[in-house]
This record gives sequence, C-alpha cells and structure tokens, in this order.
Amino acid sequence: MQLMTKEIEKSLPPLGTFSETPSEDIPIAFKMFTPWSNWTWYVTEGRKEENGDFLLYGMVHGLEKEIGTFMLSELEQLTGTFGLKVERDRDFTGTLNQVE
Repeated sequence: MQLMTKEIEKSLPPLGTFSETPSEDIPIAFKMFTPWSNWTWYVTEGRKEENGDFLLYGMVHGLEKEIGTFMLSELEQLTGTFGLKVERDRDFTGTLNQVE
C-alpha cells in the first residue's frame, strides 16, 4: 500500500500551519499503523524534502504518546512479522484531541 498518495500530498498542510491552533481543532490528514503491533502515527502536517522524502508532524502512539516529526521513508522501511509493512487507514477521519 502506498502511504503517501498524490491526493494526500496536495491536501497536506505545510509544517507550522497549526502552531497556534488548539488541539481540538487540528484535523488529522491521515493515519498510519503497524498491523503487527500497537504503533500508530496521526499526521497533521508535512513538508516534501528536496530528495522527495516527506518530513511529517503529528502524534505517535507507541511505547508512549508523543508529538513530533518523523520521516515517511523511515516508516516505509519498517518490516514486521511475516513481512508486514506499515499501512494507511484509508477510512480514518478525526482531530488530534480525539486520539490524545
């Protein structure tokens, strides 16, 4: 599954868009998860880098809940049990405060 589609890329808010916005009003652009564990990434903003990779910003639920940046390429390289890869939840919609 392609994690970053052209549609998502066109609609992805630039980094810093929501820096002054309360979390209840910040929409999640898309959600990614590991089907072999409990890690989930809720992306709210991003920027395409010169090398074609994406620097993404949002909330990560893993060992703890954290807000910060992460690279799309790093998630695309993750491989879990039976060769499973990170997936995108095509049907997810919500705001950041709904997943805090």
